[in-house]
Amino acid sequence: MTATAVSTSTGSGEAPGPAGPRVHRSRPRVGTALSLGTAVLYLSLIVLIPLAAVVWRSTEGGWDTFWRAVQTPDAWAALKLTVGASLIVAVVNVVMGTVIAWVLERDKFVGKGLVDTLIDLPFALPTIVAGLVLLALYGTNSPIGINIAYTRISVGVALLFVTLPFVVRTVQPVLRELDRDMEQAAYSLGASPFTTFRRIILPNLAPAMISGAGLAFTRAIAEYGSTNLLTGSIPFETQVSAVNIFGRIESDDTTSAAAISTVLLVVAFVVLLGLDLFQRWSARRG
Repeated sequence: MTATAVSTSTGSGEAPGPAGPRVHRSRPRVGTALSLGTAVLYLSLIVLIPLAAVVWRSTEGGWDTFWRAVQTPDAWAALKLTVGASLIVAVVNVVMGTVIAWVLERDKFVGKGLVDTLIDLPFALPTIVAGLVLLALYGTNSPIGINIAYTRISVGVALLFVTLPFVVRTVQPVLRELDRDMEQAAYSLGASPFTTFRRIILPNLAPAMISGAGLAFTRAIAEYGSTNLLTGSIPFETQVSAVNIFGRIESDDTTSAAAISTVLLVVAFVVLLGLDLFQRWSARRG
C-alpha cells in the first residue's frame, strides 16, 4: 500500500529524495531562440555590418591616412562647425523643448491638438523639403524680411528645425505622469512657483531633458538635407560634415569620407553610451 502511494505521488517508481519534491527546470523555448536569432541577424545586416564596413574602409590606408583625412583644413573646419552647432542646438532644445512640453501638458488653448501634431512634422518631412521651406522663409526673398541664408546662423536654424521633437516628446510623458499632489503640497507650505519647479519638478524632468538633448545632438551631427540648401555649404564657413562627406564621395575619395564618417560615428556612440549609463544610474537612484 505504501509503495503504491509513493509511486502514484511521484509519477514513477522512485521515492522522493531527502531534498523534497523535484524542481522542474524550464527549457529554453524554440520560439524565443528563433526570435532572438532573427533580431540579431536583422540588426547585423542593417546596422552592425554596414557600420563595421565604414570603419574598416576608413583605416584601409592605415591610421596615418585616417588622421590626415580627418585633419585636412576643410574636413576639420566642418567637424568643428558640426559639433559646435549641434551642442548649441542641444542646449536650446533643452530649454525650449521643455517649455513647449510644459505648455502642451499644463495649459489649455485653442488649437492645442494642431500644435501637438505639428511637433512631429520634422520627423515626417523629408529634410531636403525642410531646407526648401526654411530657404523660402529665411532666404533672400523672405516674406518676413529676415535673410539668414548662407550664414552660420542658418546652420543652427536648420538643425533646430529637424531636432525640435526630441526633447518635447521625451519630457511630455514625464510631465503627464508627474504627481501633482507634491506640487500642491509645496504650494500649501509656502513655496514659490520657482522653488517648487527647482526642487520638485526639475529633478523629475532632468533625466528626460538630458536624454532628449542627447538624441537631438546625435541627430544634428548627421543632418544633411536642410543644411545643404539653407546654408549653401560654403567650405570653411557653413559646410557641415555630412555635406563634406558627400563631396568627397562625389570626388571618389571614399577612404577619407569613411574616415570623417567614423569620427561622427564615434562621437554619436559615446553620447548614446553616456545616455544609457546615465539612465541606468537614474533608475538605480530611484
